[in-house]
This record gives sequence, structure tokens and C-alpha cells, in this order.
Amino acid sequence: MGGLEDGLPPSKRLRSSSAGSSSVLSGSTAEEQPIAAALFRDSMAQILQCQGQEETIGSRGLIKRIEFVRLISDALYALGYKRSGACLEEESGIPLHSADVSLLMQYVLEGNWDEGASTLHKIGLEDETIIKSAKFLILEQKFLEFLEAGKTLDALMTLRTEISPLHVRTSRVHELSSCLLSRSVNQNGLSCNGSLKAKLRSEVLDELQKLLPPTVVVPERRLEHLVEQALNLQRGTCVFHNSSDWDMSLYTDHHCGRDNIPRHTSQILEGHQDEVWNLQFSHEGKYLASASTDRSAIIWEVGKYGEATLKHRLCGHQKPVSQVSWSLDDQQLLTCGAEETVRRWDVSSGKCLQIYEKAGIPVVSCAWSPDGRSIFAGFADKSICVWDLNGNELECWKGQKTLKISDLEITGNGRKIISMCRETAILLLDRETNEEKLIEEDQMITSFSLSNDSKLLLVNLLNQEIHLWTIDGDVKLLAKYKGHKRSRFLIRSCFGGLDQSFIASGSEDSQVYIWHRGSGQLVDILPGHSGAVNCVSWNPVDPHMLASASDDRTIRIWGLHEANIKPRVLQSNGTHHCNGKI
Repeated sequence: MGGLEDGLPPSKRLRSSSAGSSSVLSGSTAEEQPIAAALFRDSMAQILQCQGQEETIGSRGLIKRIEFVRLISDALYALGYKRSGACLEEESGIPLHSADVSLLMQYVLEGNWDEGASTLHKIGLEDETIIKSAKFLILEQKFLEFLEAGKTLDALMTLRTEISPLHVRTSRVHELSSCLLSRSVNQNGLSCNGSLKAKLRSEVLDELQKLLPPTVVVPERRLEHLVEQALNLQRGTCVFHNSSDWDMSLYTDHHCGRDNIPRHTSQILEGHQDEVWNLQFSHEGKYLASASTDRSAIIWEVGKYGEATLKHRLCGHQKPVSQVSWSLDDQQLLTCGAEETVRRWDVSSGKCLQIYEKAGIPVVSCAWSPDGRSIFAGFADKSICVWDLNGNELECWKGQKTLKISDLEITGNGRKIISMCRETAILLLDRETNEEKLIEEDQMITSFSLSNDSKLLLVNLLNQEIHLWTIDGDVKLLAKYKGHKRSRFLIRSCFGGLDQSFIASGSEDSQVYIWHRGSGQLVDILPGHSGAVNCVSWNPVDPHMLASASDDRTIRIWGLHEANIKPRVLQSNGTHHCNGKI
């Protein structure tokens, strides 16, 4: 029968001290019986003394001793240390559960439903709604076990005289009634549906414990939850935390060092012949694409140990290349010429697969659709259009949807288009409803960047500030980051690090700036470039790898290497040819 169990894991066995030896489950050993009996004799007198006290422990006196001891007992039982848990209850005089709660648990596990329902009125519940909901849970299991045992008449009486008078969960009562009716005409005794099968009794007890208030039943594994909560809080406030495999210890407070973020130049890439304007790691972190005023883009391949090598130089644009965009599978790359055309490249061969353009209307931005089947582009006439891969126009939004110099992003679900519609406003256009939302700033917007989960937007402003906005639901300003320099050039920033916990930005003072996203604290400034740093990109797979592009014609790869290690310089060896024709 579905509700019967021959054995229970230690964490599900009755953890009783005050119910006497009779409260020990049949699965208890002979050695455990005297312990339970001793607890029954001694604990009641001691608990009466403790209940009148509000003794606290800890340096600030915030922890109630009784609650703390009960949590430790619960943790010991959960770990399988039943004897230790019982000894703690006995020595402290603080039982994990009251005598009536222990009886309730015993009745549920033994299938003594009537006694269990009756005991609900003795465990200190004041909320009648909780009492009825708990009683419904117990009686429903009684009904279903009768039904599975073929005792249809008993099930009918339980439903009619015990469950229905509770006047709760009416729709569920109707389901039970329908199930009973179908059983009456179904001689095979098959269940009505999966949701109307009797549960294991331990599962019923789990649901019951979640329903009862914590003052009556200690939430299971509560101490573990509190410890994990404390560790997560420490990790969240550690401004240098950037390693998923960090060995956090309970023995000491958690704190990472500054060297846990990529701050040392590990490699200098010198493949471009002019200023490097843009760069972006692929989604899997295996490639890095860079764009330059030398009218070329380069695909760099990231090796096993983080070293980047030149894979393909992509030529064909007649003007500086201003943007790059990776397809979701990293097999194709888009490059956008400044007020020119969009080109689609095959990453494996370096071949140009398609050119996208409109007669007489220059392209200013580009982006992939999340499914990789279409391409978005912003135009100088302030419109946004969508092409299929063959260059056929699928959709077009006209009006002031984008600016002459603009970024373009598509949310991960493909539903929202994000672009600059005015100098001080960013448009969030819902493709399905055509609803338009705006992010409005007081200063001129120069660029923006979307987080991996499409919930946050990073906005760079003319006044040397970076603003963090949430765009998931209501649009709201969350944080501001300051310190970098920007007066004349287009500077881009990005999310990065473990769980995208950091913000990185280029700067006109030839340095890279890194902030902790949550606190807004500036955690490091990385010198090394000899010209303005135009763009940064954080490897989405390796939180210890950051790239920066500069007017000094180089790309710097930043990692965790020691400061005294001489950075490697990689120059073009001339073996990679341009593939500009289709």
C-alpha cells in the first residue's frame, strides 16, 4: 500500500524524548529504548524550568539558548547522530519537540490518523486555519490509504463526515469525490490520477512540518540553512570574491585578496595596425573578436592555458570596424563598419558569408537574434530592421528608434530590442506588444551593455558616470559607478567575473577600472596601456580573464599572473590572409 513503509532513514524517524519509550518507532534498536525512557523521566521537569527563562548566549546576547540547543539537536539527528541528539536533549533538558508534537509525529508515521488529527489541538496552535489545513492533510492521507486498500465505504465516511465539514480546499474535496466515484465503478482498483495516490507517510510528515509554525516544529535542517546564509552573506560582501571553487571555511571569516581578480597583464596582442575600438569574447570564452579603425576585425583563439593566438584577420570593410557580435553557438561573427555595412563571417574558415546593407542608408549597429536565424541592424535614418540570414528584410521599425552612434542589444528571449532613441534616453521595445519603455538620464548616453541574464543594463554617460539599471519588470536605477575618465571618446564598459559581480570599464587615462557591482566600491585600477582604453570584455567562462582594447593599437589580456612575470607579446606573423570576398 502506498502509505506504508518498512523502514525510514534516520532523519525521518521519530525524534522523541518526552513521549516515553512507547514513542520510539519500531525501527529503533534495543539500545535506544533506555535513552528514550530516561529522557521521558528527566526532561519534563527540566523544560519547565527553561521555559520561564529567556537566557541568551553570544557576544551580543541575540541568540536564545533554548532555540540554539534545539537547532543543534535537529542538526545532529539530520546528520544521523541519533544517540548524540538524544544525549543533548537529555543533558540540556531541552527536548527537540514537545511530548504532544512527538506523539503527533508518531501517529502520522504509524497511520493512526484519528489520534493524529485529535492531537493537533494539543500542540499549541492558535491559528484555526493552520489547524484545519493540517487536519485536512492528515485526513486526506487516511482517505487515500482506505481507497488504495479497497475500503471504499470507509473512504466515503472519512470524506463525508471528517473532510467535508472542514470547509477548506473545496476544489480538492471535489477531486477526492470524483476519484471515489470512479473507484466505485472501476473494479480494477486503478488510481484516478497521479495526484490522487497516497503518499509515503514520511512525505506527509514533511508536509505537515512545513505547515506548522517554527515555534511548534523546528524547520528541518534550520541550522544548516543559517550557516549557509551566513557564508553567502560573507561572500556577497567580499569585494574581491571571484572564484566559484573558493574553499570557504567555517573556522574563519571569509575574505579574498585583491589578486583574486585579473589585474596582471599576461599577454599583449599586437595584430592591429591602428586604434582598437571594440572587442568581445565569445559565449563559450574560446574566442575573442576585436575591431579596429584599420578596417579589419580579428578572431583570436583562446588556448587551454588562456593564451590567445591570431586565428583569422577579417578584411573587406571600407571604413573602420566599430562593432562585433557573436552568434549564440559561436560559429559565426557579425562585424559592423562605421556607417557602412554588416558582414557575417564563418569562424572556422574566416570566410565572409553575407553582406547586409540598404541602398543609401548606412548601418550604425548590429546584433544577433538569440535563435541565430536573423540579424538586427540600426540605421542612420533612425530605424531598426531585421534580416534573415540570406539578407531578406523581415521586419522594420521606423521613427526615432536609434541614433547615428548607438549600441544595439536583444534580450535573451528575443522579445525586447534595446537601443538609444535620444541622446539622453534608451528605448526598450517589446516586439510582441509594441510597448515602449524608456530609460531616461539627465546626461548624454554614450554606450550601454546588457547582462548575460538580460535583467540589468549598464549605461555609460558623458559626465563620467556609469549607471546600473534593472530592466526586468519595472525600470529602476540601482547603482552608480565613478572614477574613470571620459571627455572626448566613446568608452565602453562590461559586466564580468563570477556571477557577473564586477563592472569593468575603459578610460581615457589609459587605464582599466574595476568596481564591485553590489557595493559600488572601486576595487582596482589597471595601468599598462599608452592610449585611451576604448572597450573591455570579461571572459564569460573564465572569471580570471579580462581583455582591454586601446588607441595604442594593442589588446591586453589580464589574468592572475604574478606582477613580476613578463607579459608575452603576440604580433601578427603574416600567415593569416584576409577573406573579404563572398
